[in-house]
Amino acid sequence: MWYVYILRSQSHPEQEYTGASENLRQRLADHNAGKSPHTAKFWPWTLLWYCAFPDKLPTLAFEKYLKSHSGRAFAKKRLLPGDVEAATDRNFDSRTIT
Repeated sequence: MWYVYILRSQSHPEQEYTGASENLRQRLADHNAGKSPHTAKFWPWTLLWYCAFPDKLPTLAFEKYLKSHSGRAFAKKRLLPGDVEAATDRNFDSRTIT
């Protein structure tokens, strides 16, 4: 399985990051360990949303869309919680990721 995901910084709640990975659990751990130069200065991160895809190419295409102007608007309106504090206060249990 491949995953597209959206993270929100706990230390800077206005910062969000969209990515794709075949191993979401490990990728979130990498983001929170500072192993990604794009996210290291805003850690720790909370997983806000993810979607599983059976194949790599549709995953990367949807990630690219979500990073576009219209994709960010779509995610804000349809995928993400509107209350930043509620989203960052949720307890994320990584065991729910398959």
